[in-house]
Amino acid sequence: MDLSSPPTQRRAIRELPDELISQIAAGEVVERPASVVRELVDNALDAGASQINVKLMAGGVRAIVVEDDGLGIPVEELPLALKRHATSKIRSLEELESVATMGFRGEALAAIASVAEMAIATRCEGAPHANRLDARSGELSPAARSRGTSVEVRELFFSTPARRKFLKTDATELAHCLEAVRRHALARPDVGFAIWHEGKLVEQWRAAGAEQRLKDVLGEEFFAASRAVFSEAGPLRVFGRAGLPEAARSRSDMQYVYVNGRYVRDKLIAHGIRSAYEDVLHGNRQPSYVLFIEIAPDRVDVNVHPTKIEVRFRDGREIHQRVRYAVQGALAISRSAEEAAAAPAPEAAPEAAGVLSAAHSSSVSLGRPGPGNPPAWFNAASAQERAAPGYVGNGSLSGATPSWRSHSQGSQASLGLAEVAALYGGASPALPLPPRAEAPAPAQLPGGDWPLGRAIAQIQGVYVLAENAQGLVIVDMHAAHERVVYERLKSSLGEAAIESQPLLIPVTFAATAAEIATAEAQGQTLIRLGLDVAPLSAKVLAVRARPAALAGGDVVELVRGVLAELAQFDASHAIERAQHEILATMACHGAVRANRQLSLDEMNALLRDMERTERADQCNHGRPTWRQLSMRELDALFLRGR
Repeated sequence: MDLSSPPTQRRAIRELPDELISQIAAGEVVERPASVVRELVDNALDAGASQINVKLMAGGVRAIVVEDDGLGIPVEELPLALKRHATSKIRSLEELESVATMGFRGEALAAIASVAEMAIATRCEGAPHANRLDARSGELSPAARSRGTSVEVRELFFSTPARRKFLKTDATELAHCLEAVRRHALARPDVGFAIWHEGKLVEQWRAAGAEQRLKDVLGEEFFAASRAVFSEAGPLRVFGRAGLPEAARSRSDMQYVYVNGRYVRDKLIAHGIRSAYEDVLHGNRQPSYVLFIEIAPDRVDVNVHPTKIEVRFRDGREIHQRVRYAVQGALAISRSAEEAAAAPAPEAAPEAAGVLSAAHSSSVSLGRPGPGNPPAWFNAASAQERAAPGYVGNGSLSGATPSWRSHSQGSQASLGLAEVAALYGGASPALPLPPRAEAPAPAQLPGGDWPLGRAIAQIQGVYVLAENAQGLVIVDMHAAHERVVYERLKSSLGEAAIESQPLLIPVTFAATAAEIATAEAQGQTLIRLGLDVAPLSAKVLAVRARPAALAGGDVVELVRGVLAELAQFDASHAIERAQHEILATMACHGAVRANRQLSLDEMNALLRDMERTERADQCNHGRPTWRQLSMRELDALFLRGR
């Protein structure tokens, strides 16, 4: 059989028909019914709608109707609305570079009309009646409806049956449509949304405040298990809610990021958020969050993809770091420290009351917070978090060591890494007792009223039992001490280089061209991490020294991970992350081991250290360090009161 290709015959260059051009464009804009819903809701919001109704049949495949009470379209502009690249949103390149509307490309309606049967009924304020335009025939006729616009889309992909075969079941397509509207609802609590399917109301969110909309859309459980995030620096503001590590999920289905009110998927932002969770999440668990980024429109390019779900920042590293530190600052405060900060201390009461009243008096809407005012997300709970120790206005933790932390660090804060490692190293280290005379307990709580309570016993050399005002506290002593030691090591490291250990026989491995280039360019950075890496040939790297604390680790895997971080992100972040991985291993080896019998003084010292340590609710691997059993839960175990 002859497999040779037949001779190519030249075909003349011709212009494509308008309908084919629109169908090609529809391939990028209209992926499934949810894409149509997203585009039509975008237009409704740009028209100033206060109520949007979405009606679906067969998951949106048979019919999609989006009704709004916006400004409407003048009858003379109605035929123009269906033409490609016809829009009221922008007029010039300057306006394109500072887009403030949800839509701006002017291709959605034309693309939808090319792959479905579409009609538009609209009425402006003061018009004698509505007008209906059939996109297929171009017929314009009178219609009945109040002010606003209705867009009716039927038989999606009827003209391109091959595309229709790729659609999923009606239930799956309905779920995607619901998610598309949910994304809009989170960003616009001032707008009411209702979704109907097969004539039945399946979801409704009435116009409400930002906090109530968040609870309505994501549930009371998410709000209760999340922390307020707020950071503001110059033209950049980050705010929202970040879920606590113990509320992490197996799927990433509750992660929402908005840039200037527009839902986006951005790898840089996602990495920054994940970095904030990197040593408090267990395994492959996924955090939940709703984050809003407000930035000057000329510092972000939204004209990257036809679906408008991707953006490009002028300074991506700044966004990455700001998001990371904002989330990190919100998660740094442990639950015990939060309770201590919320305790009614007499000398702090007037100031706390002022913060709370200021937070309650804020009536700024979620989508458009006023300059200098906290957004509506920043409610009473977040005000308490701001008042907690260690929080600074930019959403990150202060670089200087605050007075409340000196209690747990004591004289060790000035020690070098080697001294600190030696202090906490060994198979059975002594649990350090912090000096009690240097600083008062956090929030000036009276003796016996500490958030984690008073130690009463130890079980099997593994768990510490303590009694507090709520009931019983159970502490995993190894996990808790591991976090305490880890945070001390991080504070003590500073800018010092990690101690390295030369290898008698260098470890070699095959490397890509990018890895070799990064190793050559970042040689000094690698040395700071205790790694001596140099090219052995054009395709091989040799590791001549490794961190002394990781003598038993996989050095090749470590080097590959560090090189990947250095290639994608700035050196400072890669250094910090690699340092923390090394220090986490050191802390694990240095923490008090199971089956070690502790005295009551040592157990109480551990509890007090936990109350003063950031992220003390999880160990370095993301496992919980303590649990609270309330008196009600204890009573239920013994059927008391029944």
